[in-house]
Amino acid sequence: MADSPNCDLKSLSPLQLFERVTEQGEKVRALKAGKAAKDEIEAAVRMLLSLKLLYKTTTGQDYQAGLPPRDLVLINNGTSKEEDEDFVDPWTVQTSNAKGVDYDKLIVRFGSSKIDTDLINRIERATGQKPHRFLRRGIFFSHRDMDQILDAYENKKSFYLYTGRGPSSQAMHVGHLIPFIFTKWLQEVFDVPLVVQLTDDEKYLWKDLTIEKSYEYARENAKDIIACGFDINKTFIFSDLDYLGTSTGFYKNIVKVQKHVTFNQVKGIFGFTDSDCIGKISFPAIQAAPSFSSSFPQIFNGKENIQCLIPCAIDQDPYFRMTRDVAPRIGQPKPALLHSVFFPALQGAQTKMSASDPNSSIFLTDTPKQIKTKINKHAFSGGRDTIEEHRKYGGNCDVDVSFMYLTFFLEDDDRLEQLKQAYTSGELLTGELKKVLIETLQPLIAAHQERRKQVTDEMVKQFMTPRKLAFEF
Repeated sequence: MADSPNCDLKSLSPLQLFERVTEQGEKVRALKAGKAAKDEIEAAVRMLLSLKLLYKTTTGQDYQAGLPPRDLVLINNGTSKEEDEDFVDPWTVQTSNAKGVDYDKLIVRFGSSKIDTDLINRIERATGQKPHRFLRRGIFFSHRDMDQILDAYENKKSFYLYTGRGPSSQAMHVGHLIPFIFTKWLQEVFDVPLVVQLTDDEKYLWKDLTIEKSYEYARENAKDIIACGFDINKTFIFSDLDYLGTSTGFYKNIVKVQKHVTFNQVKGIFGFTDSDCIGKISFPAIQAAPSFSSSFPQIFNGKENIQCLIPCAIDQDPYFRMTRDVAPRIGQPKPALLHSVFFPALQGAQTKMSASDPNSSIFLTDTPKQIKTKINKHAFSGGRDTIEEHRKYGGNCDVDVSFMYLTFFLEDDDRLEQLKQAYTSGELLTGELKKVLIETLQPLIAAHQERRKQVTDEMVKQFMTPRKLAFEF
């Protein structure tokens, strides 16, 4: 039986199988280095070859050390029709399903773990706080090693939070708030440091922007992030264009990651081509570096063993799968992750919102009138064609964008369930549901705008100055 993979291995996801091949390869090397018995080495090699064959059969790809299964994801929903496939990578999200991406299949394909009731209950016990609505409603639905974070926390060991923003426009939209709303809650209930990366370098490389405009957008977006209410004594916000030139720890980690990831690997993970500029090819190492506490010596006193927890949308996971693969090889702990679903465009859940399309989203700069007009005019409806049909058959909350938005922003669980029952039964009309959303978003955005007015350039400078935070390490 040692010569062939068992049935349990055949049930593993592609990424889990990749990790099993990697482990077996390390075992073979250790046996050879330790001058183990010839029979033992040969048995381990046979097992390795069998695992590699199973990997190729499962993924259609040859195993390559350090190169996880291809992350440009096509999730086939049981048919061969192109329009029935989900496509997810760090820049594009597309699905033909009006309900949105099939996240259960995405968990299987990416090899992550579902955030289940047991984990949510454990978070509640550890923090003594009611779980955030994003956890209660499955908006953050997947994780990597959150159990390790809780193990450490319960044993009085600290960790830190890392999230980010790619500043592609001056105005952020409501979807951009999701990771920051949740990260703020995590910071408060766990009382840990937070670093926020503004990838202005990435936007310069990918977008038709000048480097000056990218940097300007970063500072403007920083004001919106600060307006979410983060504690200046516990939060460091940095621009890559600024920080990379001032931190030897940050740059050293970038170079370490770059040394351990090949061009073929980033092509496989991110879909880069020979025509892409070398800036794009090297950028993943820059997004990886904040995952390591040694990138922030001013915060962590030079310690390299502080684990990182990254709340982000699931499309950013390829960056951190690469990071988690590299981390042990450069003597760093693997970052843990919490993944969120995508925030749908007003026109429906088939794609992410775009900062370049003013009608795809509610922006943080929109007036109450603009919010009302956009929702009434553009929010995709799950209602019926006529009032009579709607009263008879009811609406579909699974595809109705107004209801989707309310699951993100309406705090009251009972009220949300009442709305769902009323809309599904036909008692509540589409226009009435949209009115509830308008009345929910208008004060929320007005309050954000008011807080943002209080954020001065001097405050931005303070948040973005490398410094010690209110923690001892």
